[in-house]
Amino acid sequence: MTDQRARIELRKRIYGTGDLSSIPIFGGGFINFGYWRAIPLDGDLTLEQRIASQQALYDLLLDGLDVAGKRVVEIGCGRGNGTASMLRRGPALVKGVDLVPEQVARAAGAHRDERLAFVQGSASDLPFDDRAFDRLLSVEAAQHFEDVAGFAREAHRVLAPGGRLAVTTFFANRTGTEPQIARLLATFENGLDLAHPIGAVLADLRTAGFVDVAAENIGEHVWPGLDKWIEQGGVRNDWDRNWVKVVARGLADYYLVTARRPVEAGSGA
Repeated sequence: MTDQRARIELRKRIYGTGDLSSIPIFGGGFINFGYWRAIPLDGDLTLEQRIASQQALYDLLLDGLDVAGKRVVEIGCGRGNGTASMLRRGPALVKGVDLVPEQVARAAGAHRDERLAFVQGSASDLPFDDRAFDRLLSVEAAQHFEDVAGFAREAHRVLAPGGRLAVTTFFANRTGTEPQIARLLATFENGLDLAHPIGAVLADLRTAGFVDVAAENIGEHVWPGLDKWIEQGGVRNDWDRNWVKVVARGLADYYLVTARRPVEAGSGA
């Protein structure tokens, strides 16, 4: 599916009325592939371990961002479980943004705290003032962004000088691999996911004005656990196990991207 409007409508159906978090590959209201580094994979996996893997992906980003006392925003917050989990780390405030109104309503209904709010909005047109946040993160949502360069510009705009960004999801390893990936994975063939090349993502962040732009490949702690969970029990028909083929062929992988908005000269920040 190549039409942008059709792709956006597909995502709204999948995440809205479809409520993707309800299928067995996910669990506990999260929607991510998980970070399995601390979870043993030599036996059957439990639902509790699957949920823990998804929280661990958030914790990986949050450990590096130091959100205590900071104003934080998550782009692509889904049902808000990961967003709400940040409150344990003592931020000044947390905002969650999602394109799908149903997800915003679910998040707002499930999580209530005076420091927490959820709003509907696009990653490339964020509904916030300039310099509104100190930290920005996005967990397994950037594969849906139609305009990564626009997201980078908006992230730079809403972050205060010295503010930091962390984004994690699966990206293409290089340009030109999307047709090969689409032949193996239906979510790329139908347009739900987009194969953004990691190099282009980093370039967009630098062009937007970010510094200290870096990418870490964390796939070794994502794919084995995910594939075992999909293969196990009743979830095997709910998601495509071809991810291991995509990774083995060097077409895509899972990355943690970090960057910083520089402090402006003479700002005193």
